[in-house]
Amino acid sequence: MLRFLTAGESHGQALVAILEGCPADLPLTEKEIALDLARRQGGHGRGGRMKIESDHATLLSGVRHGKTIGSPIALLIPNKSTTFFEKAFTQVDCLLTPTSPTVAFKLGEKMDDPLT
Repeated sequence: MLRFLTAGESHGQALVAILEGCPADLPLTEKEIALDLARRQGGHGRGGRMKIESDHATLLSGVRHGKTIGSPIALLIPNKSTTFFEKAFTQVDCLLTPTSPTVAFKLGEKMDDPLT
């Protein structure tokens, strides 16, 4: 049985993923993952933000010499747009987010972090 865990959020520093239950000796490289990430980037929702983020996954564990070793596979995908969003949030007094679960705060109310 495969188990897939993720941690991180869209405006955070990175996305971390862990895949448990993958058998040993399967071919897996960062280059193969990069091909799928590039394919994702050209899909639904491409626009200004997709140009900022050119995702790259770094394999942290579970793979040696291009083959899985049977232990959990961990990978890290840094969020390159974090600095962009931090700068943007310092330049606004309000944040209206009709497509986000984040509750918009009152107009004119300045907050340190508009996402909390």
